[in-house]
Amino acid sequence: MFRKTRLFTPGPTPLLPAAQFAMAAADLHHRTPEFRALYLKVLAQLKVFVGTSNDVVVLASSGTGAMEAAVTNLTSPGDKVLVLSAGKFGERWVSLAKAYHCETVVLSKPYGQTFTVKEVQAQLTPDVKAVFVQATETSTGVRHDVKALAQLVKGTDTLLVVDAITGLGTTAFDVDGDGIDVIIGGSQKALMIPPGLSFLSASDRAWARMETSTNPRYYFDLRKERKSCAKGESAYTPAVALIAAMGAALDYLEQQGSGDLAKGRDLLVANAELCALCMRTAAAALGLELFSASHAAAVTALKAPEGVSSSDLVKGFKKEFAGVLSDGQGEMKGQILRIAHIGYLDYLDCIAIIAGLEQVLAQLKPESFQYGDGLRAAQLVYAKARQNVDKS
Repeated sequence: MFRKTRLFTPGPTPLLPAAQFAMAAADLHHRTPEFRALYLKVLAQLKVFVGTSNDVVVLASSGTGAMEAAVTNLTSPGDKVLVLSAGKFGERWVSLAKAYHCETVVLSKPYGQTFTVKEVQAQLTPDVKAVFVQATETSTGVRHDVKALAQLVKGTDTLLVVDAITGLGTTAFDVDGDGIDVIIGGSQKALMIPPGLSFLSASDRAWARMETSTNPRYYFDLRKERKSCAKGESAYTPAVALIAAMGAALDYLEQQGSGDLAKGRDLLVANAELCALCMRTAAAALGLELFSASHAAAVTALKAPEGVSSSDLVKGFKKEFAGVLSDGQGEMKGQILRIAHIGYLDYLDCIAIIAGLEQVLAQLKPESFQYGDGLRAAQLVYAKARQNVDKS
């Protein structure tokens, strides 16, 4: 049987063809007028994609590099910070804060859970310099309430720093209106290009904090990068081909929005929300239990059915269809299956995942699963969504 490799993971995600072509043609030197014009355009487009009037900087790193940059630029040794941790990436914030000698207060919740406003408020003392959180905890499929957190720190000296690496392009944010001080993204998620770039926007409050913080920084000195960006350059050698690819991806979103990049971004978010709803509804129809308490659009996390390991589901899907799903991370390996709805994925991809999953489940546990139950449920969700669009 002919098989086509497909990525259905929460990163890397499928590549946009136009971005692949742009990378292949990116024969540019980074200290030329041609690159400066490209870079200035991409930086301006990123502000629209993020939804902010704040300055945006791009780093040649994975998203973790931007997370580290946020910690080292905004804190000093001994600063009290609050980390909201409910998964592997929340734990990464903890490790970063401790690595830079912050007094790290951790509000921890079990995997699959999120935080109440009251729980966060109880930890939010006036001496807390920053709150670090994920918009989407990709390891568990949970969406944290960033808007509510922003309301808690508004009018205080506490900065809100949000890892939205899988959140941007799958969740609607009001960055400036809510007062998110730093929001972080990555290239290999909703922007549909390979790993290797991270980006972040910072508020005026955050830029001011950088002038007084004393943690060491060199390559990740955001002030230096901001100064270079104003001239259409990067402080150090940039990932030229990836920046060209990012430009192509942002142009694609603009085209999807009929010339309006903000509209294209909103369509991307709506697509993720619809695909996630289709997947959750299909899972319920198949008798599969959702793992997360507050569902993200970026990724659906499903508990493996009784008697079946999620690792076997991942292996079976790869063997049968050359499709790549994600197992649980760390202690959740073998227990949960994670399916992404990020970037260059649409309803037909969603249907293909459900159909393939039904096949694999029926092979592993034939007495419990029938073909078509999940597909029908997802199709009804899509049909209803289309009706609502037609009426509007």
